[in-house]
Amino acid sequence: MSPRVAYLRFELIRTLRNRRVLIFSLAFPIVLYLLIAGPNKDEHSLGGTGISAPLYFMIGLAAFGTMNAMLSSGARIAAERSVGWNRQLRITPLTTRQYFRAKVATSYLLAIVALLALYVAGAAHGVSLPADRWVQMTALILIGLVPFAAMGIWLGHMLTADSVGPAIGGTTALFAFLGGTWFPITGSGFLATLAQQLPSYWLVQASRAGLGAKHPWGTHGWTVIIIWSVVLILLAGRAYQRDTKRV
Repeated sequence: MSPRVAYLRFELIRTLRNRRVLIFSLAFPIVLYLLIAGPNKDEHSLGGTGISAPLYFMIGLAAFGTMNAMLSSGARIAAERSVGWNRQLRITPLTTRQYFRAKVATSYLLAIVALLALYVAGAAHGVSLPADRWVQMTALILIGLVPFAAMGIWLGHMLTADSVGPAIGGTTALFAFLGGTWFPITGSGFLATLAQQLPSYWLVQASRAGLGAKHPWGTHGWTVIIIWSVVLILLAGRAYQRDTKRV
């Protein structure tokens, strides 16, 4: 077995055995969805958006849950740095690219499981979409998570094991709030303008793909996701290199 495959397998198994990670990545968003969407299951146009409450909150909580899953890699990286695990990995045949790929793959695994769990909860609350709309919506969400994958790695190499937990929790909450997870952000005021510059906003807007919109993101949405991804990937790479030089 090659070092790349062995390390990826190790990361996946270790993550799935971490009960705390699974609870916060999977159970917490589901409980919130049931509490919020349940009482509003008969609302067919939440806040005048044209999106039913079960569908809107399914994607809103999917944005929250998947962001949290992607950023959780930061906590694992910070913990590994604190015990010297990263230093040991650097003397193995494992390359930097393989290391990052394993971290990103693990985060995406958690995100996909959380997403599927919310889809099941949404279907139980009356969300029914054609297969092609489920696929398009899911594809947009997974693409929209790229900047958060880079952000998790960046935070993991910038913060200590003690500070990374609150930082990730606060970051997720802030992006979720400003991105429209808990309520629709409409109009043209300051909050709406700010929200549209955040990747979390476009994660929530992916729900419009479920309504049949051919281009639910448009040029603006794609531009925001690409810019955030490029900037955070560069920051993550520099943080990793700076961390390596300290050893």
